[in-house]
Amino acid sequence: MARIAGVDLPQNKRVEIGLTYIYGIGRARSNTILGKARVSVNAKVKDLSEEEVSRIRQVITEEGGVEGDLRKNIQQDVRRLIEIGSYRGYRHRRNLPCHGQRTHTNARTKRGPRMAIAGKKRAVGKKG
Repeated sequence: MARIAGVDLPQNKRVEIGLTYIYGIGRARSNTILGKARVSVNAKVKDLSEEEVSRIRQVITEEGGVEGDLRKNIQQDVRRLIEIGSYRGYRHRRNLPCHGQRTHTNARTKRGPRMAIAGKKRAVGKKG
């Protein structure tokens, strides 16, 4: 079983796709890593030798910026934005989108489920 950067890679997938299970590695970076490590892009994770896995591990540690370190750096960047009082920090603090999206409608992913507002529904009038 290939374990790289604290993540177990899926056995039945190609290495190119398997590396994307690591936080901070997408398809483009995965291909770059495999090129530097001289590993075939089409090889399955279960078919990798221990030497190939160690070469991939070495390339990832040289490049840096994956998993816990990357998450920590992003948290520090957001915390810095909040501390200096920037507009983006303000939006992060209020849990709103900070890249200019509209919020009158949409933005449900960032804002969470709709909140019920008291007295929002209209009472149905009786016909007299």
